[in-house]
Amino acid sequence: MTPDVHLAALDGAVIGTGIGAILLYAVLGVLLMLLGFFAVDLTTPGPLNRQVREGRPNAVIITAAGMVGIAFIVVVSIYVSSGALLDGLLTTLIFGVVGVVAQVLGARLLEWITGIDMRAVLAGETTVPQVYLVAAVHIALGLVVAVAII
Repeated sequence: MTPDVHLAALDGAVIGTGIGAILLYAVLGVLLMLLGFFAVDLTTPGPLNRQVREGRPNAVIITAAGMVGIAFIVVVSIYVSSGALLDGLLTTLIFGVVGVVAQVLGARLLEWITGIDMRAVLAGETTVPQVYLVAAVHIALGLVVAVAII
């Protein structure tokens, strides 16, 4: 048996507002992901975008992990945002920026404590074990910040 669908409940204004909100959150999410990328790029040796473009596996892994970490933060920020669109967007922006800062600082701190030579790791032609530790930190910090938002 199919659920009873009331087409009258599909209000064009509500749908339009919903689509607008989705687009705004999507744009904000993309901007936060770009901010995360540039923050990692600015705090790591060598131009990260070039290393990714050249297919350096360690640069790709670290970049991907950073994107996953910030995505957790953005998703949870959107999920817990209030009913007011502007409040939700502002909350998502603030939590996203805090998450980017936490990821970058945490990863750099770990690299400093462990003595990982990020220049060598990123420039490497082959995957090295240290990259998994740095990637895990990016993902873990994204999760920590995301759960802290709840």
